[in-house]
Amino acid sequence: MSELTTGRPGAVAGATALGRGLAMTGRCLRIGWRNVDAVVTSLVLPVMLMLMFVYLFGGAIHTGTAYKTYVLPGVLVLCAGFGSALAAVRVCEDMTGGVVDRLISMNVGGIAILAGHVIASVLRNLMSSALVVGVALAIGFRPHASPAAWLGAAGVLLAFILAVSAVSVVIGLLVTSPEAANGCTFVLLFLPYPSSAFVPVSTMPSWLQGFARHQPATPVIGSIRGLLLHQPLGSQPGLALAWCAGITAVAVAGSAAAFRRRAARG
Repeated sequence: MSELTTGRPGAVAGATALGRGLAMTGRCLRIGWRNVDAVVTSLVLPVMLMLMFVYLFGGAIHTGTAYKTYVLPGVLVLCAGFGSALAAVRVCEDMTGGVVDRLISMNVGGIAILAGHVIASVLRNLMSSALVVGVALAIGFRPHASPAAWLGAAGVLLAFILAVSAVSVVIGLLVTSPEAANGCTFVLLFLPYPSSAFVPVSTMPSWLQGFARHQPATPVIGSIRGLLLHQPLGSQPGLALAWCAGITAVAVAGSAAAFRRRAARG
């Protein structure tokens, strides 16, 4: 017997919500792939950043190991910020272009709409991250990680990508134009620089070291670096996941409130 005849409307509603969320994810991905400039940027820019840091700056920076080995985790985190910026732009375009009103009239809820943008952003970022890792391996990056360590590093990176994608959605809901959305994501791009991404924190001015050690990017980068290079991890994975979980929770609550306000305002 079907779920409709066995009195399980909750299961049917859950399946319908999941289907709508997947449909919104597919829509976001299709729109993204139609924008050739954005696709090329999201795939080529991370690779260019990797090559730039290794070949332009690597010879002048001493980290106690090959710079290409040291810098890869930082580039992955930096690219997550670049890749998630597109989600803010797309959300703002939907809100200001009347797309959301049409979707709501078709009984597509705000959760499905926003979840579609977040999931699409995560998938785009994972693709660019895989490309960066492939290029790093091609130019001499040699990790010392077991399969379990690779999975752990991927899990930490995934948690960070999810967090910054959720924050980008909030930004897209709060601003009034796609240009403003793109500009306001600068904070996500800036965060890896005052961290352990590109130079050891100990080489920074003393007044900056406190911030560099106690911001989200540093434990995320430290966890990925430690797992891939088989270095001591300490409390970094726990701190990284706690930061990511907290940021995601706040962003989800903020996006729900912002969406209701924008939808009510019409």
